[in-house]
Amino acid sequence: MITKENFLNDIKSGTNIKISLMVMKIMFKDASKFVCILVDKSGEVKANIPSKNGDITEGSVLEVEGFKDKNLDVKKYKFILDYNLSDYLPTVKRPIEDIMNEMDTLTEKYIISNEGKALNDYFFKDELFLDKFQRGIGGVSMHHNYIGGLAEHTLNVMYLTATLCERYECTRTEIAVLVAKLHDIGKIYELYYDGPFKYTLRGEMEGHIVIGVELLDRAIRENESLYSEDFITRIKGCLVQHHGKPEFGSPRGMKMEESFIVNFADSTDATMNKISQMKDKTEPGNWSDYDRRIDTKLYL
Repeated sequence: MITKENFLNDIKSGTNIKISLMVMKIMFKDASKFVCILVDKSGEVKANIPSKNGDITEGSVLEVEGFKDKNLDVKKYKFILDYNLSDYLPTVKRPIEDIMNEMDTLTEKYIISNEGKALNDYFFKDELFLDKFQRGIGGVSMHHNYIGGLAEHTLNVMYLTATLCERYECTRTEIAVLVAKLHDIGKIYELYYDGPFKYTLRGEMEGHIVIGVELLDRAIRENESLYSEDFITRIKGCLVQHHGKPEFGSPRGMKMEESFIVNFADSTDATMNKISQMKDKTEPGNWSDYDRRIDTKLYL
């Protein structure tokens, strides 16, 4: 197995490079070239690759030589067949253990009822679920699109939710914080993250909110006597409503205080993650490129 020795975040703009990268996404191709997003665990770059063979596919690992500025102009490439996959999948910067420990601290503070603890433990004491959750991504391209991104996003939404609940004296803080922790659990089955990030068939067909409700229903059915009807109604309702409006993917619009709070926390963290990614690609005192995700460019 070839050991990867250099990574994208170590390379300065305006230099000739030789580096191995994975094709995460093919954006355009014709008879003479490919335009791709190339990645390793430290980041990504848009690349122009001359190719008359049409042999490049998403998931291919290439050793490329070329000139890197904002984009990468590849002069030549060859395929790498023997590699460690973890070197090529973008990964959260913080240690995942730190993220999970901070989540545990918030959980112990805010999730205090027997039914709240039982529902939390159903998921987060399950080793198979926990493994998927810790490796999961927050999205394919929109936000937190890296290994560990799901956990990082969940922590941030929990933190923001707790802060908003305390500031505005939310009546049911535990419900809000617990839903913040559970709001994206459906993404562990909606999104594929053991290679180039993409939607699973189930994800395309159902989406993470519907999948999340299915997971909640299963948890409740296994021990219905633990949960009150009001608890079930509020947890499911808040999860269903957390995208805010049907046009944003929620089966129902927001109808509870908790739903508004989780929605605000969710959208704030997603937006700030997009901005953080733009900052990583832009020198201070300059304009970023236009980013369709926030529909603007930023002066940084």
